[in-house]
Amino acid sequence: MKYISTRGQAPALNFEEALLTGLASDGGLYVPESLPTFSAEEIGSMAGLNYSQLAHKIITPFVGECIPEDDLKAILRETYAEFRHDAVAPMIQLGHNQWVLELFHGPTLAFKDFALQLLGRLLDYVLERKHQKVVIMGATSGDTGSAAIEGCKRCKNIDIFILHPHDRVSDVQRKQMTTVVGSNIHNLAVQGNFDDCQAMVKTSFNKRDFLPKDRRLVAVNSINWARIMAQIVYYFYAAVALGAPGRSVAFSVPTGNFGDIFAGYLASQMGLPIERLIIATNRNDVLHRVMSNGSYGRQPLEHSLSPSMDITVSSNFERLLFDLYERDGASIAQLMADFDQGDISFSQQAMAKASALFSSQCVNDAETCAQMAATWKDCEYMLDPHSAIGVKAAFDAKVPASVPVVTLATAHPAKFPGAVKAAKLDTEPSLPHHLRDLFDRPERFEVLPNDLSAVQAFMLKNVNA
Repeated sequence: MKYISTRGQAPALNFEEALLTGLASDGGLYVPESLPTFSAEEIGSMAGLNYSQLAHKIITPFVGECIPEDDLKAILRETYAEFRHDAVAPMIQLGHNQWVLELFHGPTLAFKDFALQLLGRLLDYVLERKHQKVVIMGATSGDTGSAAIEGCKRCKNIDIFILHPHDRVSDVQRKQMTTVVGSNIHNLAVQGNFDDCQAMVKTSFNKRDFLPKDRRLVAVNSINWARIMAQIVYYFYAAVALGAPGRSVAFSVPTGNFGDIFAGYLASQMGLPIERLIIATNRNDVLHRVMSNGSYGRQPLEHSLSPSMDITVSSNFERLLFDLYERDGASIAQLMADFDQGDISFSQQAMAKASALFSSQCVNDAETCAQMAATWKDCEYMLDPHSAIGVKAAFDAKVPASVPVVTLATAHPAKFPGAVKAAKLDTEPSLPHHLRDLFDRPERFEVLPNDLSAVQAFMLKNVNA
């Protein structure tokens, strides 16, 4: 398996190289040169597999010969043994054809544990074998940071620097990052918004010479292909549980950066019968505007009850564009160059391809609270605000009654008590046992100005691995 850049000018890499590279040298994102596919018979045979066994079946073609089969199996078993629920990703039925796939049973109570628990172990395995040390740099709107730190904290060959917007993540999200102890762990509270943090990361990956020559910069954001790869698995897991390949399944995905739903797109291209992928956005609706009128442009970021989706530039959308434009790297490079100068519009042919599988909904804060309250009243089931956006979009999507709709529940409601309070539920969410003392743990983080040179100077000073 080889990986190529969406912009067509970077060298093709194997899995191990793509894992350590993140952003391609031409500014593009790595994608597989070709996708593995599964027949209906092969998908049907997945019904008897547990989660780690299914992960091995889905992931093996992407890894190729870079990791021996027995080693990969062991890594996957260890990864998903960390989850609190034996099913790893259990499903709850909310209505006749409405389901919730709970993706918050990992250590940090968010779907990103599925990828980042695995990513940390993959990095540890590869770095030990290669006798290398790396620097991880990532930006988070709330959940990626804690999941990355939790997944990579055991790795002695890594220094990890996570940027989050100061005072713009929930208290639980911040505490999950800033209370993890380790001399190689650094939380940077940037006096800006998530897009500012993300821009610093992208700029640093485009020009990496601020670090010592013996330190490679590695991405844990969803620009890293391994993140997307890991997320493909739970689409197969849910669909097979609901009868695939004998019937199609639709998915509603609360998303801002497009990585999670792009994994669903890949699952469909690999043979999984997906009726529709519903893009569920909050008031920061860049993806809904794309699907509505083919226009891709920046608007001022608005803070919402669903902060992990407070994003105005959807980084992973470029990966879908690569396919929509017939995998023409030159066309994508030009589109992204034009986007750097202002708003862009996509071709009618590209949008027709997207609309064949994708639809979208925009859900504001009032609607989010109303859905949280309605689901609690009807089912006594508590949604976090991001998952509520997905459920609202699923109910509004008018999918045929014969097609089950699975909403990806991306976070535990205890991470967002403010949103639960705003929804006026008659109860409060409680943290799982392993986090009950979270607010008693001491914090450690640095507040830095919204200035790239200050961030990079801090990183250079604190490289210790």
